[in-house]
Amino acid sequence: MEQQPLVSVVTPTYNRPGTLSELLESLSRQTYKRLQIIVVNDAGDPIEEAVGLYPELDVTIVNMESNGKHVAARNRGLSEVRGAYILLCDDDDLLLPTHVERMVREIEDCDLVYSDVEIFDYVEEEGVRRATSRFVFAYEHDLEAMRRCSTFVSSGCLYRRELHDRLGPFDEGVYNYWDWDFILRASAHYRVKRVPVASVLYAFGQSGGNMSRDAGSDSRRDYLNKLSVKHGLGELPTENFFTLLDKPEMKARRAATDVLWDGEPFVSRWASLRRKGEGEVEA
Repeated sequence: MEQQPLVSVVTPTYNRPGTLSELLESLSRQTYKRLQIIVVNDAGDPIEEAVGLYPELDVTIVNMESNGKHVAARNRGLSEVRGAYILLCDDDDLLLPTHVERMVREIEDCDLVYSDVEIFDYVEEEGVRRATSRFVFAYEHDLEAMRRCSTFVSSGCLYRRELHDRLGPFDEGVYNYWDWDFILRASAHYRVKRVPVASVLYAFGQSGGNMSRDAGSDSRRDYLNKLSVKHGLGELPTENFFTLLDKPEMKARRAATDVLWDGEPFVSRWASLRRKGEGEVEA
């Protein structure tokens, strides 16, 4: 019987043992088991204790000597990849149990696949994030429209390792927009497909989730300008994310998708220890 291809999961992290543990919990529940998990600690507090709670997972910890920020950490993680496929995921996002299995199946006729997501806001109670609101983020894959407003979410995307042979590493020079840059470069040379299933849970926390970082800053405008010059995108808006989604063009791009999440939180072993008062796990 032919062995399943190895999937290398690359995750940067910095001082978030709780959310990292939830991601590891979601990876432990995957129906697809042949995973190499690369966690790049971007010069933050030690993560060995949180990772050690999941001995069944094949986890490689990479400790950065200095804080290089998230794009540099991802690039460092690429050097540890052993798998035929690479899967990216932020340390505060989650993958539903059938996600990797579905992505591996879908990539057979292309080079990069990405799914739809559910974006959720939350409150944290005893180390567990519980959703307070959620909405589906699902848009048709339209490369020309993607040049005006990206609807690509990198968390959960799966692609062939050899893409980096041509594309090189992620571009640290565009920083916040490394993922937009990556999907534009990949789409120009490789077969890219959107998979209509919301099997990634994308965190939006008012105090630090993915979309609340650096919003509206001058530096963000500078990076957007660099992206525009690199790809010839012209003037790009810096409006609030939710304002952009409410525009007619974006509404017209909305697509149907399968929603799988039952809304239940991913209670990690790290959180369970906290609640029981066992060990030396700290918030």
